[in-house]
Amino acid sequence: MSPNLDPADDIVAYNRAAWDSLVRKNDRWTLPVSSEEIQRARNDDWRIFLVPEKPIPREWFPDFRASSIKVLCLAGSGGQQAPILAAAGASVTVFDNSPAQLAQDQLVADREGLAIDLAQGDMADLSIFENDSFDLIVHPCSNCFVPNVLPVWKEAARVMKPGANLISGIVNPIVYLFDDQLMDKGEFKVCHKIPYSDLTSLSSEQRQARFDDDQPFCFGHTLEDQVGGQIDAGLAITGLFEACWSEWPISEYIPTSIVTKATKLN
Repeated sequence: MSPNLDPADDIVAYNRAAWDSLVRKNDRWTLPVSSEEIQRARNDDWRIFLVPEKPIPREWFPDFRASSIKVLCLAGSGGQQAPILAAAGASVTVFDNSPAQLAQDQLVADREGLAIDLAQGDMADLSIFENDSFDLIVHPCSNCFVPNVLPVWKEAARVMKPGANLISGIVNPIVYLFDDQLMDKGEFKVCHKIPYSDLTSLSSEQRQARFDDDQPFCFGHTLEDQVGGQIDAGLAITGLFEACWSEWPISEYIPTSIVTKATKLN
């Protein structure tokens, strides 16, 4: 990563470069699905994850084979959800900040003969799309990489058709309360406040370590902004479940992620 790319100056550009770097490192969230998974999806045997270890209920999705369903994978590239949905019969557009992550979706599309539209940009600015464009938006746990989640919900609601659903993965903000390094050891020391920002809450040494390792900077949003923000954008919460991630020790005590289904009322 360029030493001149300061995350405090342009978090969108910094996190774009960080995710491009994670692709080069074969991070788990950048690894495309297999041909076997695509074939199962073509046979209507599929599932997708927006949080690490619990799939989205199939009843939350429309029947992609019954009619043409336009799906937006919002900040959701990496060759994982989008190809599965395309193979299942959806008309899929992927919008993401990272060109390298988008290239993973293109790789699967080329390999499997799938039609997937790709667009690069900031999840808080969907101005390339017209109002009422999509029947469904799927949004994994990725708004933890933007400092303000409210514009994400407003833009998502704008491009949804009336009656469309937004399915979103959300990091439980409680995980940002604790010192990261101690939490990895199973020690829970409250050090931070919510809303949380790596830019202001980490020590200069911790920030430099993230920078040196090309790691994206994260933000912990309040539940008022995460859930209430969807409601304020004109959506009704019509489904919700919690899930744990076994790699985070705090999961022994409380779910570390939330998934919501929100419906555009009009």
